Amino acid sequence: MSDLSGFSLFELFRAEVETHCAALNEGLIQLERSPNDLAVIVPLMRAAHSMKGAARIVGVDAAVSVAHHMEDALVRMQKGSESATRGRIDQLLAGTDLLERLSRQDEAEVAGWSDRHRAEIDTLVAALGAAPPASGEPVATPTPGLVEVSARPSELLPEPAAIPRVEATASSTATTSEVPDARTVRVNAENLDRMMQLAGESMVEGRRSPGLRRALASLRSDTRRLRSAVEEAARRSGVESLREVDQSVAEVEAALVARIAELEAFFRRTEEVSTALYHEVVGSRMRPFREGVAGFPRMVRDLARQLGKEVHLDIVGGHVPVDRDILARLEAPLNHIIRNALDHGVERGEDRLAAGKPAQARLVVEARHQAGQLLVCVSDDGRGIPIERIRERVIERGMQTREIANTLGERELFDFLFLPGFSTASSVTEVSGRGVGLDVVHQMVTSTAGTVRLESRPGVGTTFSLTLPVTLSVLRAALVEIGGEPYAFPLARIERVLRVEEDDVTTVQGRLQCQVDGESVGLLDGAAVLGFGEASRCDATSVVLLGDEHGSVGLVVNRFLGEQDLVVRSLDRRLGKVPHISSAAILDDGAPALIVDVEDMLATLRKGLTEGTLRGLGTPTHESALAAAFKRVLVADDSITVREVERQLLARMGYQVAVAVDGVDAWNQLRAGAFDLLVTDIDMPRMNGIELVKLVRADQRFAHLPIAVVSYKDRDEDRRAGLDAGANAYLTKGSFHDQTFAATIMDLIGAP
Repeated sequence: MSDLSGFSLFELFRAEVETHCAALNEGLIQLERSPNDLAVIVPLMRAAHSMKGAARIVGVDAAVSVAHHMEDALVRMQKGSESATRGRIDQLLAGTDLLERLSRQDEAEVAGWSDRHRAEIDTLVAALGAAPPASGEPVATPTPGLVEVSARPSELLPEPAAIPRVEATASSTATTSEVPDARTVRVNAENLDRMMQLAGESMVEGRRSPGLRRALASLRSDTRRLRSAVEEAARRSGVESLREVDQSVAEVEAALVARIAELEAFFRRTEEVSTALYHEVVGSRMRPFREGVAGFPRMVRDLARQLGKEVHLDIVGGHVPVDRDILARLEAPLNHIIRNALDHGVERGEDRLAAGKPAQARLVVEARHQAGQLLVCVSDDGRGIPIERIRERVIERGMQTREIANTLGERELFDFLFLPGFSTASSVTEVSGRGVGLDVVHQMVTSTAGTVRLESRPGVGTTFSLTLPVTLSVLRAALVEIGGEPYAFPLARIERVLRVEEDDVTTVQGRLQCQVDGESVGLLDGAAVLGFGEASRCDATSVVLLGDEHGSVGLVVNRFLGEQDLVVRSLDRRLGKVPHISSAAILDDGAPALIVDVEDMLATLRKGLTEGTLRGLGTPTHESALAAAFKRVLVADDSITVREVERQLLARMGYQVAVAVDGVDAWNQLRAGAFDLLVTDIDMPRMNGIELVKLVRADQRFAHLPIAVVSYKDRDEDRRAGLDAGANAYLTKGSFHDQTFAATIMDLIGAP
């Protein structure tokens, strides 16, 4: 087929089918809910008609036939000669699915695909041309159910309170058009990324004008001083030639002043244009949230019918702009959360009535910008997550002893749900229950430096809250100076910056702290954390306050440098994982700055305050003296309970023990100190145990470091994966109860 602006006609056809099928999916579900609303039918007729014309142009006869009969059925509904029964809606959705499947084929395969599915196509075309099935007659799925969909802007809602908000918004059923569609063109993703990079560089170059202005102002001052000196010399000497020089200098000065004025106007215009270009390119990367969830109403409808449940789906904040990369990554996590909610969280109608609830369940997917980040919440008003079932499952799988499991709180138990392969389902279904899903959520969120929070109340419902960056390309950052160098903290990941008077900084048990809003906050020196040694403090201390649900920690810096929008640049992969640093950027004055990995920094600060493991704080400690006399073991596990069990076992054996909260923390400690053994878990955030072992083995410094993996996973394939990565031993966490763990440690490194 012919080519048009770099895209074949079939590619354009594919894009058009994708757009129209999305509109059909949304509109048909709305029509099912309001079968007498004739206004809903008109855009559906237009979509089917457009696809028919496009298919005829590219010569896809099967698509022409299906779209034509879909259009005819919609025309009959609009004229009132037939009703929008649920059976007919099923047929129209089946036609939509068929057109989508056909458009996804390679152009050369379309004819063959159509021939192989000829019977399916003919059956559907015949059904669309016949009288519609009765409302109660199943067509596409055998189990009747109901789903309603509404979309509302997020500003209609109050501040999100995890479960009550679901009940507060459940009554709305109106669908509103939030943002009118704009003309669009197709742009290669790589081209857009390069444009983003160039636009960022253009803005940085445009903002270098203040430095040039200062240089020109200095030159003008020098010229004035030169002229004054020449005038004075001419006055004293009376030499005519000096007067001529003075006149020449005056002319040069006048010309310079004129040119400086022109350059000032040029600088202003360049800065304005480059900044505008930059923001336009940033805007071109942003897509409305509704594009990422367009397929969910159809999915919820079909699953609700399959499971025999009644569900009201409420999509809130569909207009909220989201980076296209974030939007693409969100699909799989949200898919898993919603499927789990429908299968496990939402009850059947009769069970809900017996529990005093409406027969129709409510599911809310909401997006909003909050504190400079994207907040996506998925809430249901179902049965909630059974805490005790999680606890029993943890014990059954040998992940913890009953004694330890009984001490675990709600948040610690919920963390198990995000581990690969973990499930509380009593049986496997086609919808969910295979133990695959929530680990995808955790992986996606951590890969974008986001967070996920789970809240659940028995009998009331469950809410998943995903906090993510609005864009991966641009960062609003607070700039500080540490050790004479600029560092950038993502503004959305810090609580605040503050200045603390020297008299307000106190020492408790050898550690610095200050009062913030009536609470004691520990302080650590940023220069020491980054390995620059201790920085000298002045009369007032500049502090960056970092924190999460576990509390706040203060990082002392030299001074604050303000805020800037930064174009994020990845570090060279050959550098590996740089401790406490995630990426880099170029500041407005052209100077480079490192962007802080807040999660990594926060973990180090917490450990420095609570466990005394922070290095570079000055005089050697008692622990460092012990480290020189005893063999040192590094234990990496994200569970504080497991870490403590392993630490106590090893300490009782006589070893000096350091702990790491995850793989990144362990890697940082390995490179900063000397250890005789690494003991690591597998499933950890930011960097799992397998990745850690491979990274360690790839570094010649640790080629002969003994490594023991201790995991709840006891399958042969898990054991092989650990050993293939480079571990010397693979143990299950049940080994704590006998001598296996101790014997293995002794075999690997000998006596303390």
